[in-house]
Amino acid sequence: MLSIFLLIPLSLMLFVVAIWAVRYAVKSNQFEDLDNASQRIILDDRQERRQTMQAHERAAPAQQQDKTVATDGNNDNSEINKNSEI
Repeated sequence: MLSIFLLIPLSLMLFVVAIWAVRYAVKSNQFEDLDNASQRIILDDRQERRQTMQAHERAAPAQQQDKTVATDGNNDNSEINKNSEI
């Protein structure tokens, strides 16, 4: 009989906590998209990889142009130095 006095309030408290947890999940839109949640992890990884590859592709031509400009600039300076020595 003594255990019932302990278990009934404990079960009521757990029931209130469970109701609060479900209500919190509904208010924070946890149940918004149940169909695509399992695929979102895979798609996010693919999109991230695609974006990083595109960023590297954009950066590569810009780096090549910077290198050609730098070498052209060095050649111009060397020609100026040659002309000034003459």
